[in-house]
Amino acid sequence: MIKTVHKKLTLLCAGITASILITFSLIFLFVSESSLKKTSFLSFQSDMNTLLSNLEQQTIITHEWLSKLEGNGKYSIRIFDNEKELLFNKSKKYSPFTAHAWEYFKNSYPLESSPFGTSHKEFLLPSPNQGEGPYYASIGQSIRPQGELRICILSYPESLYLQIHRQRLLFLGINCTAIFTLFLFSWFFTKKLLFPIQKNQESQIQFVASASHELRTPLAVILSAVSSIRKSEAIEKEIFLNIIQSEGNRMSRLIDDMLTLAHADSHSFSIQRKLFSMDTLVLNSFEAFEAMAKEKGLRFFVELPNEAIPPINGDEERLSQVIGILLHNAFSYTPKGGKIFLTLSYNQSNFLLSVKDNGPGIPDSEKELIFGRFYRSEFSRNNKEHFGLGLCIAKELVRAHYGTIQVQDTPKGGSTFLVTIPLNK
Repeated sequence: MIKTVHKKLTLLCAGITASILITFSLIFLFVSESSLKKTSFLSFQSDMNTLLSNLEQQTIITHEWLSKLEGNGKYSIRIFDNEKELLFNKSKKYSPFTAHAWEYFKNSYPLESSPFGTSHKEFLLPSPNQGEGPYYASIGQSIRPQGELRICILSYPESLYLQIHRQRLLFLGINCTAIFTLFLFSWFFTKKLLFPIQKNQESQIQFVASASHELRTPLAVILSAVSSIRKSEAIEKEIFLNIIQSEGNRMSRLIDDMLTLAHADSHSFSIQRKLFSMDTLVLNSFEAFEAMAKEKGLRFFVELPNEAIPPINGDEERLSQVIGILLHNAFSYTPKGGKIFLTLSYNQSNFLLSVKDNGPGIPDSEKELIFGRFYRSEFSRNNKEHFGLGLCIAKELVRAHYGTIQVQDTPKGGSTFLVTIPLNK
């Protein structure tokens, strides 16, 4: 499913950006071409004004003078003196268009005749050849005492069309390169965007698989005990009932832990904030675990500040749960005769809580993994009391108080868990 979403998001992202790019490119191309055409036609009009002004001043029209006006084939000039054509231009390039130009001009741009003087009109002449751009045309007449002089001037702006063609090819190349780059960018960008979702989906699958496995074990034991009760004597039933109760309690703890994590995922943690004394909480936790320490043959110490400490605004029950998780882990992994230290200190901005033991320690490669769900080190895989959720829950509870939790190596062996809780959050 992630792959399908990845492809669709890539197409959507690249498609939208490519559409915007193409739209603005076409707009820019249209404006640029319009400007080029306008400039070129204005240049043609200026040339015609100059040319016809010179023509008006000529009393004798020579072939040499007309040849200079044509500018080495840039213009085609045909002149009619009293309806009689002056045979000058032998070029066949423009001759088929002269009649077409006269006819188009008569139907579209009639000249205003005056008693004496010169009038002219410049216009775009559609080419009769398919796929060819329009010609520039100028039709003029000069009324003289000697008679009427008519002139037809044609020019094909080949350099303009070549420039426009090159510009279009350039924009096509730029757009194709940009669109290809956009698709590559969209592919990697959406892949990176979907990576957390993919990891979350994988985590959920792993979570469900691990939870199913953890629930299946006590359930199998309970079903086996129920089956054994039916076949056992009355004196043995109490043993199987105790097994059922023990496994039921284990399942209940696991379900409670999973519900806590579910609330963390949905950001619906119930944090009941109130002012309380952190040193009192630490001391109560020490007293609650003191009996367990004696039972396991461990030396348990508490270290508190000598001076009075400020109250903290937080959830006393949740923070007590964090301390309980850390102490329970320390008691589980510290060998008999080992030492465990529960320490509280503070500075101007944070409370600093630490649980230090001299157990087997945690390898550097596992220091980040231990806060994952259902992760258990090699030392705890056979311990049925640990589901691999405790440290994950502790991390979420600390995060709900805007704090941090990390693990370090204890000098001379063991682990030290450090919890930092802000004073003013």
